[in-house]
Formats: sequence, C-alpha cells, structure tokens
Amino acid sequence: MNNATKPLEEIIQELPPNLKIEVKAFVESLLNKSQQRPKRKLRQDWAGKLKAETYTSVDLQHLANDWRSS
Repeated sequence: MNNATKPLEEIIQELPPNLKIEVKAFVESLLNKSQQRPKRKLRQDWAGKLKAETYTSVDLQHLANDWRSS
C-alpha cells in the first residue's frame, strides 16, 4: 500500500522519533493559527469621515509627491 492511500496515523507511525516531534509541533501550530482569529463583524464607523476634507485626487497626488521629495 502506498502512502497516498494510507491513513495519516499510519504514515506518522512510520516516521523516526525526531520527525514525529516536528510533525506534532507543526500540527499544534496549525491548530493555534486556526483558533487565533475570532470572528467579528466588520467595522465601518470610519465611513464618511473624510467628507469635511476638500482635497481632490490631484491635490493628494501633489501632496504625496511633496512628501516623497522632502
């Protein structure tokens, strides 16, 4: 039976002890990564905050160029 058809547990059992430790650490890091991001609603409280600004896109381009050159 080739490794593609073996269950994961059997494949891991065939590994030498030092590689089993690496596999365990990798799986634990995957678990931590999947649990770190809490689901939360997207905040949009920033919407409309720039209405008071009177810059045009061209004005902003000129300002950005000035900032880069200084």
